[in-house]
Amino acid sequence: MPTAAKKKKTRPATPRQSQILIFIRDYRREHGYSPTLQEIGDHLSISKVTVFEHLSVLEERGLVYRDRHKARSLELADHLELPDERPTLVPLVGRIAAGSPIEAIQSPETLDLEKLFAKKGNFVLQVQGESMIDDHIRDGDFVVCEKRKTIRDGDTVVALLEDGDATLKRIYKEGKGFRLQPANSNFKPIRTDKVDVQGVVVGVVRRV
Repeated sequence: MPTAAKKKKTRPATPRQSQILIFIRDYRREHGYSPTLQEIGDHLSISKVTVFEHLSVLEERGLVYRDRHKARSLELADHLELPDERPTLVPLVGRIAAGSPIEAIQSPETLDLEKLFAKKGNFVLQVQGESMIDDHIRDGDFVVCEKRKTIRDGDTVVALLEDGDATLKRIYKEGKGFRLQPANSNFKPIRTDKVDVQGVVVGVVRRV
């Protein structure tokens, strides 16, 4: 009986490309978003032009993806295997307000969810406040967030406001702007002309 062909593992072509891929992975784990070309170059002591050339090769091979019109858009291919990679280790990148918006502060910690909600690009925030309690999101809970290109009305999102503050609310398109709706009648909705959605909540983790 014929045996199935063993799937060939995709590996970076050179040690330098491997260093770039590992740095992108580790940077995303720590910060929740991708590094710039300059940050990659500074870390590896190579020029920004050299980084660009390596990334172009990696992109052609399907190992990385990026939107050339958007900053910090580097994404690693799902099938990519790197040394010491733990795909179920999700970065805990900071705290998020569920009351009045607070300054978005990053905290380089990790939360191992044992394969729960594990997906490249996901990140975790700890909730501060009670504005989402009617959606069963309480103060101290951890929300697992997924980066998406398409946002639907009613999604619970991590919203970065124009003043740099971040908040957790349901989002609705309203005229030319947006309404960020709390799930608690004691809080008023936030209306804004512009909002940067950092992620959509796909799960809640609570300590008991």
